[in-house]
Amino acid sequence: MNQLDFPILSLMIALPLVGALLCLFAPGEGEAKASRARIIALAATLLTFACGIGLWLTYEIGGPQWQFVEDYDIFGRFGWALGIDGIALMLIMLSVFLMPICVLASWQAIRERVPEYMAAFLLMETLMIGVFAAQDIFLFYIFFEGGLIPMYLIIGIWGGAERIYASYKFFLYTLLGSVLMLIAMLWMVNVAGTTSIPELMAYDFPGGAQNWLWLAFFASFAVKMPMWPVHTWLPDAHVQAPTAGSVILAGVLLKMGGYGFIRFSLPMFPEASADLVWIVFGLSMVAVVYTSLVALVQKDMKKLIAYSSVAHMAFVTIGLFAFNRQGIEGAMIVMLSHGLVSAALFLCVGVIYDRLHTREIERYGGLSDNMPKYALLFMLFTMASVGLPGTSGFVGEFLSLVGAYEANSWVAFVCTTGIILGAAYMLYLYWRVCYGTLDKEDVKAMPDLNIREIATLGPIAAVVLWMGVYPESFLAPIRDDVGTLLTRIERANPPGDAQLAMGAGMPVDESHGQGHGESGGDDHGEPNAPEGAH
Repeated sequence: MNQLDFPILSLMIALPLVGALLCLFAPGEGEAKASRARIIALAATLLTFACGIGLWLTYEIGGPQWQFVEDYDIFGRFGWALGIDGIALMLIMLSVFLMPICVLASWQAIRERVPEYMAAFLLMETLMIGVFAAQDIFLFYIFFEGGLIPMYLIIGIWGGAERIYASYKFFLYTLLGSVLMLIAMLWMVNVAGTTSIPELMAYDFPGGAQNWLWLAFFASFAVKMPMWPVHTWLPDAHVQAPTAGSVILAGVLLKMGGYGFIRFSLPMFPEASADLVWIVFGLSMVAVVYTSLVALVQKDMKKLIAYSSVAHMAFVTIGLFAFNRQGIEGAMIVMLSHGLVSAALFLCVGVIYDRLHTREIERYGGLSDNMPKYALLFMLFTMASVGLPGTSGFVGEFLSLVGAYEANSWVAFVCTTGIILGAAYMLYLYWRVCYGTLDKEDVKAMPDLNIREIATLGPIAAVVLWMGVYPESFLAPIRDDVGTLLTRIERANPPGDAQLAMGAGMPVDESHGQGHGESGGDDHGEPNAPEGAH
């Protein structure tokens, strides 16, 4: 179904690509060409964002699962097949929302090779939208792996002192994980006789092969998330990347792993997901506790936030593999919230790095005295990262933990300690940077946020509060798709602690049997809660 009778997804993929070419071939030399490249990049990202808003406004909640579908044969089984459901819609909106902010954040920070830098970011946007919109499995793979190239260049050319090491590590980790996934894809297409992702999601692969296929996809998505212990590339990449590179890496690229679990691992290999759920739970529990403890002792602000990302993304995997509505919806909200909050925290680090050119926490202190606007926004994002009620962080983590408790109470208990540790390292960071005595002369001379910096942080703050106060705006588009996913995996759903305690033989979530287009909730539009959970 394509409500607009217009290839809007192809347009959204093409716009940044055209913008990238215009940046590279902009007339002029030196600073004149750089200025034109900045304006072109901002215009291209804003136009793409406007298309994204149109996509969201015309998306039919409760309508067909796949909307804005485009399907053109290219050769053989491979084709240009695009289409989105509510889950893909939300992640596309996250991508197109952050890109203009990245351009603004780089406006003054990047002075060398500006046209090439802007072109790399615009190419990245094309590939990110393609990942979430692709309905052909090989088209997905091309976009998924293609995203490595511009990020590799962004880190390797415009990064810090050890940028070469960090870019190679990022590239090799993520590439090696995806080789196994490609082999699995080739086998799947040969057996199922189709490259269509919707058809593969409904295909019943042999039980004996599912575990191997699941592990092959897991090798790629676990690195992308990243999950412990294959997370070590992330802190290096974040520390060396320019500010906007860290924003898009944490904000969107990490979410591709979670999207892969939702789109491939759970619906295509439901029996294997149930058999191997102990791997996900085990690694996620270690990640929540271990990386939180590592974050506590960091002296570099970017490294602290990078390790916190690993801990927060563990809530995503725990929620997804809880096999219930609360867990999966919570995982989606955690992905959206983390995309906004981590991006904002990296922007906050970039603001003071541009002034003092250091990320050492001990070099700061007392910033609330001379930078009150900065301290206010930094506090909001710190509280959202901690999970304060009224912010986006609370909604996602609460739902994920409820889902985890239904699946396994011990998993929920261990992950709850991660929230306590998260509060410790984030509040400790904020206290050391913004409170205390303002006794360093160079810190005293730092000016507060300018208009451009407020324009980058302000919109994120508004959406973080919007998601925290009225999460239904973000839950409504995905609710039917979560119900469809649950219908697919219910036959392999292992009974959780809560069901066993009640002596129930059926899964707690009664919405599994509902198809797409049904509300999956009560009369007020809320998800069905297990009996007695209130």
